[in-house]
Amino acid sequence: MSETSRLRRLRATAVHATLGAAGPLADVVAALEFVQYDPIRSPARAQDLILRQRVRGYREGDLDRAYPEFGLEEGYLHVYGAMTRRLAALADPRAHPGFPYRPSGVAAEVLALVGEHGVVHPREVATRLGDARVENLWGGTSTASTQALDELHRHWLVRVAGRRNGVKLYGPAEPPTVPAGRDECAHRLVLHLARLLMPVPLSSLRSVLVQLRRRGGIDASKAVDALLESGELVREPAAGLDWLRPAGADVPDGAATGRVRFLAPFDPVVWDRRRFEALWGWPYRFEAYTPAAKRVFGYYALPLLAGHQVVGWVCSTASDDGLVLEGRFAGRPLTGKAFRAGFDREAEQLAATLGRRLRSATLTP
Repeated sequence: MSETSRLRRLRATAVHATLGAAGPLADVVAALEFVQYDPIRSPARAQDLILRQRVRGYREGDLDRAYPEFGLEEGYLHVYGAMTRRLAALADPRAHPGFPYRPSGVAAEVLALVGEHGVVHPREVATRLGDARVENLWGGTSTASTQALDELHRHWLVRVAGRRNGVKLYGPAEPPTVPAGRDECAHRLVLHLARLLMPVPLSSLRSVLVQLRRRGGIDASKAVDALLESGELVREPAAGLDWLRPAGADVPDGAATGRVRFLAPFDPVVWDRRRFEALWGWPYRFEAYTPAAKRVFGYYALPLLAGHQVVGWVCSTASDDGLVLEGRFAGRPLTGKAFRAGFDREAEQLAATLGRRLRSATLTP
């Protein structure tokens, strides 16, 4: 197979790995098992933008409303998001020997308070234990008790029971389960991540597992080599990278449908920037935290997918008057009537997801 054919198949695999026919929310969440969260709303939060591409009739906030019913766990996997309890049990280090974390000081007091009172709001904890402030990870300040809640959550000792006006409510963590031995948990976890991000460059998968360990989950770094040796992970070289996918995973060989989609910056299709540039030949960047004068794409650029090609990006402006969208191309503009019709249809569907009127949707070469 030629290099061009390999890349074409890899692009198709990247799109079809998680983007298929839209289904009910419960079925989609059960299949994905993990949905990344991000609080920025421009025009909507990452979880809503991700799920609107996969859930039939999805409306902004549907996942929040279904969170208690679905029995999800909010927290870190390789990044922050909502995951099924099956997946959380695989990543939870408490179930295995050698769990190193022991809370002390304010964290120990907060854990005792949560155990005594059940679900708590951070403000209630600060009222009971004091509102002394400390520097947080983002350079600002938080109350010491709120930072302790975050620390306990990161180490799986409390859980997010829900949200009130967007603020996390914390409750006692479920007792750890032991779905399998440490090695087997690591293998299942790696296979899940490889399926979610497939085809995933070997270097990217290793980086993902480093983040999992740093953020409090189990150390699964040795599982990749074992799965490659056993054949449960398949390796394919192309474009100077080794690409991995679980054995038996569907690899599409048909033509693209040509559907136009506006993806979230954190959508599994485009999440890995190394993979993005190798597959589509241009360097997409997320620039919400880049100084405005240095932005190339805009504050919150939505990758513009047409069939199996990411051809540009879309920026939005939302106001009480409605939603304004502007698409730009990364290379040669697409000018066909079918593409334009697909772009307009996707713009209308995004506005419907947000419950807003679409004021305009333009394309700039």
